[in-house]
Amino acid sequence: MRAEFTKLRGVRGTFVALLLFAPASLFLSALGGWSARKAIESDNPLLRSDFTPEQTGMDGVLYGQLALIVFAVLLVSSEYSSGMMRVSLLAVPRRGRLYLAKTAVTAAAAVAVAIPVTVLGYLLTQFALGPHGAGIDTSGVPRALAGAVVYLTMMSLFAAGVASTARGAVVPLAVLLPMVLAGSQILSTIGATKEMVRYLPDRAGMRMLTVGSDDAPTGFAVLLAWTVVALAAGWLRHRRWDG
Repeated sequence: MRAEFTKLRGVRGTFVALLLFAPASLFLSALGGWSARKAIESDNPLLRSDFTPEQTGMDGVLYGQLALIVFAVLLVSSEYSSGMMRVSLLAVPRRGRLYLAKTAVTAAAAVAVAIPVTVLGYLLTQFALGPHGAGIDTSGVPRALAGAVVYLTMMSLFAAGVASTARGAVVPLAVLLPMVLAGSQILSTIGATKEMVRYLPDRAGMRMLTVGSDDAPTGFAVLLAWTVVALAAGWLRHRRWDG
């Protein structure tokens, strides 16, 4: 575990990706709140019909999660691509222990940044909304904030599992980033795929961030299943890695 935390801090790209999560999420939270306030005060018809200040407070971390996904992929895949995995296996011959340490550090780092950023992002959005904002103790908000932390952690672990399965960063990033950024949203507008999209990891997990939703447990279960499968596949590939 100490070695994995050292690698996290020592590999610049991985550490920068983790650090970028905070400014990206907070900037987007403030921008979203400010834009919504302007739209409300000018009666802009472009303001989405389902707008609520509580739900808008969750939007920043949904886009900021892209940095966490990059972080998780790089943390796991960098040693495969550089060949340094051989050195790690010499130090820790038990592959299960090494894989568990990597996934544990991924989860710990995700939780460490997700908790403060999620709360601060919500508060920043409400501050930007001004008189149109809602308190953090509004009904449903604390549960949605907790759901956001769980969602971000599980998506990071899912990305780590995919990266371990692929033994590289290119394929996971090429698949996961477009999916989270726009892919699932586009597919949800197509009749043939609309129902299927509900069971994709990001779309299912987003139900945990929905304020007042009764479907959060289902979303958690679906995302948990995706995460377990990805981590199990990553473990099998890691176990058979031969350099």
